[in-house]
This record gives sequence, structure tokens and C-alpha cells, in this order.
Amino acid sequence: MMSTTVKGLVVGAAALAVGTLTAAPAAAEPVAEHRLATTAEEQRAVQDYWTPERIAALTEPASDNPPKAGPDGAPWTNRNALNATVGRLFFTDHGEDASCTATVVEAANRSTIVTAGHCVNATNLLGEDNQWTRNVLFIPAYHDGQEPFGRFTGRISFVDATWLDNDQQHGEIYGAYDQATVVLNPNERGQRVQDAVGAAQRIGFDKPGAGTATAFGYPRAASDPEREGLPEYIGERLAFCRGPAKEYLGTPDNPAAPDLWGVACIMGGGSSGGPRFAELSEETGIGTVVGTNTRSAHFDSAGDPCPTGEQEGCTRYLVGPQFTEEITLPLHQAAQQAW
Repeated sequence: MMSTTVKGLVVGAAALAVGTLTAAPAAAEPVAEHRLATTAEEQRAVQDYWTPERIAALTEPASDNPPKAGPDGAPWTNRNALNATVGRLFFTDHGEDASCTATVVEAANRSTIVTAGHCVNATNLLGEDNQWTRNVLFIPAYHDGQEPFGRFTGRISFVDATWLDNDQQHGEIYGAYDQATVVLNPNERGQRVQDAVGAAQRIGFDKPGAGTATAFGYPRAASDPEREGLPEYIGERLAFCRGPAKEYLGTPDNPAAPDLWGVACIMGGGSSGGPRFAELSEETGIGTVVGTNTRSAHFDSAGDPCPTGEQEGCTRYLVGPQFTEEITLPLHQAAQQAW
């Protein structure tokens, strides 16, 4: 396994904080590439690592709460291409097993997914000891322990090189770079993921953030106590939120990167990396992914960000960077050209 950079693919790096202009690294940064399981032996090791018991350990306990749904969180019950193209992404981060959400997108190699940057490369809680995640495994259409299209081990991960400098302290710089692409190996039957699931989502760059958006994820928690422990909030089933998208710029003492958008949503951990759609056909389940879920945000009744640490009387949103030609397109190009 090794890390390198993809030459010729560069992005700019400047971020506008609330009220101030904060300069990120002056030089354009290349795309960072990390090879995961490329040999047959490495792929078998990842497959063997994710036993049913390990996956079950990432399922939270169920509760006796009665079913409850709303636009800020509900189970996705349609059976179409959406279910097939979105799945759980399992990995090991600093020695701890974890899961995110990822989505199959159109790509020349028919083997590319998009997710959050921190699902493939992360620091520890102190913002130190940057590491690439290991034992990367994608299961599309995962539900209740079922793997209808098989398992796909991660082959190569890509993030913008700026993300490798993330220190957990300067979201106004690094928040926009919390996105990634991953190239997958074929499943146990030798199928590439797009062929196995029979579909792929469109990916959009520089689309307007405002308007109605729909976010998906495999959350392992809910911020609403009345929905905590329901099947769609323990990691076993796909959940979604839909509503008017808002941009989150952070607070004066904790500014966020520009162009972080999202909708009112109670989905918690595990939904990171899930897709945000600007356009989605409920009939076909095909749409345009314009961003991913990366963090929570809170707004008051006037629509302003709540002060840091204050949530009472505030509405929780799930937000993340909007895909751009500057940052996301090079990641997508690097992935779809790789094998």
C-alpha cells in the first residue's frame, strides 16, 4: 500500500471566512492518491476482515420507539436505482472500525464512488496523526445485514492534497476539501460495481446550492430522541432528509468554509459521505449528486447560525461541501482514469 500524487491535476486553495479572507496554502495542490487493496491477497484480506460479527458490531441497539418520520428524517422505502447506488462504506480509522455512506457515480471505469474526505483520510481527535483509512469495503444497497450485490473492496482513494493538512482547527480552510473519490475492485463475481448494481448517479459541479435538496445516509444515531433506535438510525437501513437547502457559514468564533450546504436533518454518525441531490427522480431513483454530508450545523428560528455550543431552540442541519470544478472534478477525473 502506498500514497502518491496525481500529476497534472491541480486545484486552487483559498477560502473566505466570515468577515475575513483566510488564505489557504498559496500553491495549487495536486490530488493525493493512496493505494489500498490492489493485489488479490490484499483484497482477500479485506474481505476476510469484515466478518458478519464485525459488521454487526457497527449496528447500534434498537429501541422501542414507535415509527416516526418527517422531512428531516425518514426511512427510504422506494425500491429503485437509488437503493442500488447508495451503500455503506466500512473502514478502519486509527485502529477503530467505523462506517460512512458512499454513492456510485458515473465514471469511465464503472468503479467509482464518492464520499466524504474524512471517511478515507483522517486525523485523531486532536487533529494530529493524519492517516489513510484501511480495510475499505463498500456494500451497495446494504440493509439488515444483507449484501444483494456483493462486496467491493477499495482499490485507490483520492483526496485533494490540501485535505492532508487538515488540523481540525481551521474549518474555514479545510471544510471545502472534505470530499473524496474511491476506485473499487470488482466483487466476488468479478463484476465492476456499476455493472453489478445496473446504474450510477450523475455528478454535478458548480451547481447552485439553493433550492430543494435531498440527503441520504446510513446513520447510526438520530438527534431526535423519539427516533433514536429506529431501524433507519442504527446503521441497518437507508434514511433520507429533504427540504430547502441552506448555506452554513459558521459563527464568528468558529467560521466554516464557504459553500457548505444542507437541509434540516436528524441523521447522525454513519451518514457522513452520503449524497446530497439537487435533482432526483423518485420514480427511477436517478439524480445528480452535488455534494456530500460532512458535518452538522444549527440554525435559529430567524435562519441565523446558532452560537457555538448552543442548540436549544435551534434546528439541526446536515451540511457538506458543494461539488465544484476546482476541487471535485480533479478527484473524479483521477478516479475514473485509474485502475
